[in-house]
Amino acid sequence: MKKNRLGSSDLLVGEIGLGCMSVGTEEQQGVYLIHEALDRGVNLLDTADLYQHGRNEEIVGAAIRGRRQDVVLATKVGNRRIPGQDGGRWDPSKEYILSAVKESLRRLGTDYIDLYQLHGGTIDDPIDETIEAFEQLKREGVIRYYGISSIRPHVIREYVERSNIVSVMNQYSLLDRRAEEEVLSLLQERGISVIARGPVASGVLTDEGEGKVAKGYLDYEGAELLDIRKQLKAFTGTERSMGQTAIRYSLSHPAVAAVIPGASSLGQLEHNIAVASIPPLSRQEREALQQMSRANRYDAQYR
Repeated sequence: MKKNRLGSSDLLVGEIGLGCMSVGTEEQQGVYLIHEALDRGVNLLDTADLYQHGRNEEIVGAAIRGRRQDVVLATKVGNRRIPGQDGGRWDPSKEYILSAVKESLRRLGTDYIDLYQLHGGTIDDPIDETIEAFEQLKREGVIRYYGISSIRPHVIREYVERSNIVSVMNQYSLLDRRAEEEVLSLLQERGISVIARGPVASGVLTDEGEGKVAKGYLDYEGAELLDIRKQLKAFTGTERSMGQTAIRYSLSHPAVAAVIPGASSLGQLEHNIAVASIPPLSRQEREALQQMSRANRYDAQYR
């Protein structure tokens, strides 16, 4: 599998990673899927302390036991869990980050994290304090590098200017091209990598995804999605699946170092990893795909 450098770091990540949130809460199955991914050349595993109230980190930790050297381990922080409640309370404070990382290390069964990511962020956050926390953890050797997971252009710009982030996790697909104008070009210019999530748009862009179009996706309505699927199917032909073409689209921007599609079964995992053996899209192919969708924009709330 092709490996790309993550920003200015010395982390080399396979272009197909694994979004571990999808592996479930049953340890045996989750460990099995993660081992199968590692055996097939995946090395970027992405989790978060919020997923399944920390259970996801525990499963990832069990899976990498004895294989830590094979893994670029990424997790996230910022959502303070409230016992007995789903979700969490947003807390990007230095105090909380320095506390939360200890719990993530315990669950993951490791003494360092390769990529620690802020799991969100707003322009009203104490951004300098948040950066101080990450920089302190770097100095202490607790984390190797840090990044943010955000779709907010104004927040991303602040971290680009004020911090040493090496990556931005951003939702990016043929149906969600919001990052193309405001985010991807900036990050490419500054040598900061994108980790693209949601490349198949919640399954809408897969062969099996026709049943998912009724409720729409972002600003697309069902009829529009059916038309895009028809065009994508014709473009894809028989050599690859629609989902594989969609993943290749997300990888086709030079700012993108890796995609992290999820997988809840071995079949899905094998399907995603097979993209690594499919040739990259040519400029003409990328442009042809872009003609199928629109360059949608971020709503005012994200700016």
